[in-house]
Amino acid sequence: MNAPSPTLTAPHQAAVSSGKEQLSGAQIVVRALVDQGVTHLFGYPGGAVLPIYDALFHEPRLQHILVRHEQGAAHAAEGYARSTGRPGVVLVTSGPGATNTVTGIVDALMDSIPMVVITGQVPTHLIGSDAFQECDTVGITRSCTKHNVLVKSVDDLAAALHEAFRIAVEGRPGPVVVDIPKDVQFALGPYTPPGETRPIHAYAPQRIPDRAAVIEAAQLIAGARRPLLYTGGGVINSGPAASLALRALARQIGAPVTSTLMGLGAFPADDPAWLGMVGMHGAYEANHAMHDCDVMIAVGARFDDRVTGRLDGFSPGSKKIHIDIDPSSIGKLVKADVAMVGDARACLEALSAEIARLPKTARPDPAARLAPWWDDIARWRERRGFAYRPSTSLIKPQWAIERLYALTRDRDVFITTEVGQHQMWAAQFYRFQEPNRWMTSGGLGTMGYGLPAAIGVQAAHPNALVIDIAGDASVLMTMQEMSTALQHDLPIKVFILNNEWMGMVRQWQQLLHGERYSHSYSASLPDFVKLAEAYGALGLRAERPDELDAAIQSMIDAPGPAILDCRVEATENCLPMIPSGKAHNEMILADDVEPLSQAIDEAGRSLV
Repeated sequence: MNAPSPTLTAPHQAAVSSGKEQLSGAQIVVRALVDQGVTHLFGYPGGAVLPIYDALFHEPRLQHILVRHEQGAAHAAEGYARSTGRPGVVLVTSGPGATNTVTGIVDALMDSIPMVVITGQVPTHLIGSDAFQECDTVGITRSCTKHNVLVKSVDDLAAALHEAFRIAVEGRPGPVVVDIPKDVQFALGPYTPPGETRPIHAYAPQRIPDRAAVIEAAQLIAGARRPLLYTGGGVINSGPAASLALRALARQIGAPVTSTLMGLGAFPADDPAWLGMVGMHGAYEANHAMHDCDVMIAVGARFDDRVTGRLDGFSPGSKKIHIDIDPSSIGKLVKADVAMVGDARACLEALSAEIARLPKTARPDPAARLAPWWDDIARWRERRGFAYRPSTSLIKPQWAIERLYALTRDRDVFITTEVGQHQMWAAQFYRFQEPNRWMTSGGLGTMGYGLPAAIGVQAAHPNALVIDIAGDASVLMTMQEMSTALQHDLPIKVFILNNEWMGMVRQWQQLLHGERYSHSYSASLPDFVKLAEAYGALGLRAERPDELDAAIQSMIDAPGPAILDCRVEATENCLPMIPSGKAHNEMILADDVEPLSQAIDEAGRSLV
C-alpha cells in the first residue's frame, strides 16, 4: 500500500532516473531494518510514527513487541542486545514517546549496550513551533547517546539508518537515536541497501593493539609474582570468542580472575581460578587480591567507583595494564602503566601469543612462581566472605538465590535483575558459567530494568528459561510489562525477594543515618499472587524455607509467565561491603555489623 507523498523534487527525480527503487520514508525504515538483519523490535505507536507502523503491517519478517510503556521498550531492547550481541531496536512516537525512552537510553550508554532507537517527530515545517507532542529529541538525547540525528530529507534516510546500526555496534557499543519527521515518513525517495551507502561519519575504532604495548604488557605479566585479571563487560561485548581467549590466557599465565558486575559469565564461576565479583559488595578474596596484586590486567573494565573504592588506596603497589577499545576510558580514573587500545579478543589473543614467544628464561613456570600468591588467596577464601547466618524459620535471601541456582544449574538460563540488594545477592550467589546469560543495570542502576529486559531476552531466546530476580519495590516500577509478556506468549519468570522495603535504601539508612527509615518502607504492597493472576499469569508464594524448592520448581515448570513472591527476612543486609572511604582490604563481613556502623561514620557518611 503506497503512502501519499508530495510532488517529487529535483533530487527525487534524479533518484528515479538513476534507477534506484522509490519507497516512502516509512517503507525505507522497514526495508532498512530487514536488511540489517533485525527480527524483533520493541515499541509503542503514536501519531508521529503511524506511517512506519502502517508499513510494518505489511512486513511479516519483523516481529513487533508491543510494550506498555516506552521505558519498557528501551529495557527490552537492552535485554535483547545483551543476550544476543545484536543491537536492540526501539520504535516510539514523538514527544513523550521519545522522552519516556531516555532512562533506557542512558542505561544503554553507561553499560555499552548496542541499541537503535527510532523516534517519530512532528513534520519539518512545524519543528520549533511547540507543536502538539513536539520535543527536541536530538537535543535531549545528545548527551546520552553515542550518536543521534534528525533526518530532514527522505534522500538521507536509508544512509542514516544504516549508519545508526554501524555506529551502535562498532568500537564501544552504545545507543543511537534516529529522529524522523512525519512528512519524511510520507515522502518518496530512493532506497539504498547497506553495502551501497557511503559512511556519513568517519568512525573507525582501533581493533588491533599496538605491537609495542603488547610486548611491554607481556613482559610485565611474565615477571609478575601476584598477577590478577580484572575483567568487565567489554569482554562480553567482544563476543564469545573473547571469553574463550580470556580463559586461555588465565590458564597460560596461572593468574586468578575477577570481574565487575557487568562482566559476570565471561569466566566460569566453577573454575578454580575464579575469585568472584570485585567491588563494594564483591568477594573478600577478590578485593584483597585486587589490593595486593603486583600486576593488574584490566580488560574491558572502566574502574567504576563501586569497584575502586577510595582511589588513593586502590591497589597501590600494582602496575596496571588497561585494555579497552575506547581510548577515552584509559587513564580516565586510574593511571595505566601500559595502555592497550583495541578489541578485547584481539588484545587477549595478541598477549597470549606474545607471552608464548618469550624465551622460557623470561617466563618462569607460573605454578612455582605464583605458589605464594595462591597461598594468600587460599587464606582469604577461608574467611568465607559470603557467609550468612542460616535460619530454619525465615527464608534468607542468599539461600533463596542458592536454591534457585541449584534447581536451574542444569538448564540454559538467562538471568535479569532489578536494582538493589537482590541484584547484589544474585551476583554473589548465582554462579554464571557462560557469557551473555546475565543482564543487569550496572552503571545507571535503574530500578524497573529487569522485567522488561527479561521480555527482550525471552523474545530472542523463545525456548530458554528466563528469570527476572526482582525486589518488591523495584519490580513495581515496570510491572505493567507483565501484560506484554502475556500478549506475546513470552513465558518469563519473576522471582521476587520480597522484604517489604526498598532494601538497599533501608540498609544504608540503618548504617548511615542512625536507623531513621525515612520513606523506605513499602506500606501498601500488592498481593503479588493475585496481581499475577489478574494479568493471567501463574502466581506463587513461599513464606517458609521448607516451601521454597517446590515453589521454585512450580515456577520453572509453568508453561507461561509466572511470579513467585518469595518472602525473605526483612532486615537482612547485603554484605560483604567496602565502607565509603575505605580500601579493598578493609571490607566488612557479616560478623562485623557493629564495626560497620562505626567505620562508615568515620568515613564522613559520604556513601550516598
